[in-house]
Amino acid sequence: MLVYNRGVNRDSATIGASRLGRAALGLMILYVVSRALGLLRDVVISQQFGTSRELDAYFAAFTIPDFLFNLIAGGALGSAFLPLFAGILAERDQARAWQLARGVINLTFVVIAVSASILAIFAPEVARLTVARGFAPADQALTAALMRAMLITPIVFGVSGIVMSIHNSFQHFVLPALAPVVYNLAIIAGALLLAPAFGVYGLAAGVIAGAFLHLLIQIPWLFNLGWRVSDFGFALDPRKIIRSWQTPDVRRVFALMLPRAFGIAAVQINFIINTILASTLPAGRIAALGYAWRVMLLPVGVVGQSVGTAIFPTLAAQGALDQSHAFRQTFSSALRGTLFLSVPASVGLMVLGAPLVAVLFQRGEFNSESTAQTTFALQFYAFGLFAHSGLEIITRAFFALQDTLTPVVVGIGAMIVNIALSLALMPTLAQGGLALANSAATILEVVFLFFILRRRIGDIDGRRIARSIARIVLATVAMSAALAWLIGIAADRGALFIAATGAGIGAAVYVGVSAVLRSEELATTLNAIRNR
Repeated sequence: MLVYNRGVNRDSATIGASRLGRAALGLMILYVVSRALGLLRDVVISQQFGTSRELDAYFAAFTIPDFLFNLIAGGALGSAFLPLFAGILAERDQARAWQLARGVINLTFVVIAVSASILAIFAPEVARLTVARGFAPADQALTAALMRAMLITPIVFGVSGIVMSIHNSFQHFVLPALAPVVYNLAIIAGALLLAPAFGVYGLAAGVIAGAFLHLLIQIPWLFNLGWRVSDFGFALDPRKIIRSWQTPDVRRVFALMLPRAFGIAAVQINFIINTILASTLPAGRIAALGYAWRVMLLPVGVVGQSVGTAIFPTLAAQGALDQSHAFRQTFSSALRGTLFLSVPASVGLMVLGAPLVAVLFQRGEFNSESTAQTTFALQFYAFGLFAHSGLEIITRAFFALQDTLTPVVVGIGAMIVNIALSLALMPTLAQGGLALANSAATILEVVFLFFILRRRIGDIDGRRIARSIARIVLATVAMSAALAWLIGIAADRGALFIAATGAGIGAAVYVGVSAVLRSEELATTLNAIRNR
């Protein structure tokens, strides 16, 4: 893991692929722990609730707080704040950088707190008109109550997200990667200790506790830099808020985030529309979509998000210092490495989805019908897994260039495609149609952004990327053939045998064929493992 330093300079802006690989690998290890706990969280929840309408209400209620956080302080604010903060650090002006951080934290807290309060007041109307539209009145009331409780979480996550960006700007990734770990542990505790007595309200309590732990675990490192509790400005002194907004750097951050916020809104609107559409399907379909989405996000988090998080500060510094050649090399290495790991994961989930879901979830209230409905959605989500991972890299390249508009325009187009496909496919494929629409739209979004970036920065190492993709495809085809052979001869051996053996054989065949093809990404990955 890269050790944080107290500044970013021109030398640190030029970081080799080997060092980035080690940073990404370290993050992957922590992301694996976090995602494994997230998977354990879903296993516990599935055992308690299966794919019941009560869990549908929980997932539906979660959508609105999640929308608020992502719209105001999620990827939008982080993608605007981090490049500017890292650029100021690169100029060795730490006083100005900390002034920017304090101002952004104060304003974010106030804006989200006011917005969450308004949504809490009108929660019954919001639930009835949006995410719970297809529910019975009692289920709509449950959704509204859960929504009110969980609307405190975006306020806390808003502050925590800025703190994460500060960590990453100093090339410090440990505590931000551990924050989701404690968040998932709190939800697991809520599911195990509170849900048996309080139902889904126990889950909501775990979510709230986890949000606070997500922030608190990151605070000690800030204090090591001389940060004070008063710097967070929670006293809501109007003078502090006014002074924060009058700071040119703070205004620059919010000006940069506005286009990105529209893009995030497009993504979140997709989720809300999918929830509205799924609420009209039989009970349990929202829950099935939720389980499938989280299983698909496991490799996306381990691969795409970890690599994207590791390279973003470097790309931002390279962009700020106009190191165009280093920028291209960093982007190319990250994209090739991401595709090398995510393409076989995508195909593997499509082929082994049924036994994997059965092994993970089929117990307690989660029966064989729940497995079938979740697998159906997972196979269509998995089709776009590699695109979701690649999107983590490509969008960060634009953000590092302080271009938040282009991904927004393309993202809005993808949203329109997603909605149109959802409406066209859902009558035939139910929740599978909603998942397939998401995958198809994401693939188109990645393709368009890639070619726009190529035109923007010129040579993007295209031939090298194309050769890597060709080797990846050949190795994945060989892996798919091996998995099809295994399923054909071991259909009666049980889900656990097929899932475990399939994962081992698939990985062995993929790595073996990649070695024969002299994959550069395989060599980089093995070197990173040895160094780590």
